[in-house]
Amino acid sequence: MSNTPESLKTPRSHGRFRLAGLAALALLGAGGAWYGFSHTGAETAQVDECRASATVAERLEPLAKGELAALNVSSAPKPPPAIAFNGPEGQGLSLSDFKGKTILVNLWATWCVPCREEMPALDRLQAELGAADFEVVAINVDTRNPEKPRAWLQENGIQNLAYYAEPRGKLLQVLQKSGHVVGLPTTFVVDASGCEVALLKGPAEWASPDALAFVRAALGRP
Repeated sequence: MSNTPESLKTPRSHGRFRLAGLAALALLGAGGAWYGFSHTGAETAQVDECRASATVAERLEPLAKGELAALNVSSAPKPPPAIAFNGPEGQGLSLSDFKGKTILVNLWATWCVPCREEMPALDRLQAELGAADFEVVAINVDTRNPEKPRAWLQENGIQNLAYYAEPRGKLLQVLQKSGHVVGLPTTFVVDASGCEVALLKGPAEWASPDALAFVRAALGRP
């Protein structure tokens, strides 16, 4: 049996705990560094994937003016957030299904007054420029009475836009988390490579000369 006082034994055990604590902190620090490296690496890979789209963004930058003055053209295009929604026949879709064409993605709801006000202009934009290389993808996000949005479009003569919808509310959650949505309407442009090149939080006159010139430039049309 040891005659060493307990008061002299305690620091030795404290020392072991201290070493264990330092080791744990070192592991946490290494893990944090690895997470930061991995996270940065993923973002870099996304930017690299969309490097060619920077040329499109450069072409668009001087055209974000007039009716589109509030539109933000990306200095470093990257893939948009992954969102899921329903097509005209109720089929499941994502933005990747449109790869190969430039799309203007608009989020709207019948309870949103500015959304309703800009819908005729979006309809005219689709009628004017819609083709194999371009489409206005207006996604309704009403979560109640799924027949109401379709009826509203018909009653207001919106005839050129295909009907896309996401009535579960998940799409808005994803885009709120990514910072794309703080309110409605929200519109963003995805080029043919599947990279986001511009974002507008709020309404715009999408059938104006400014908007038509912007979309033509995105498509490389004269």
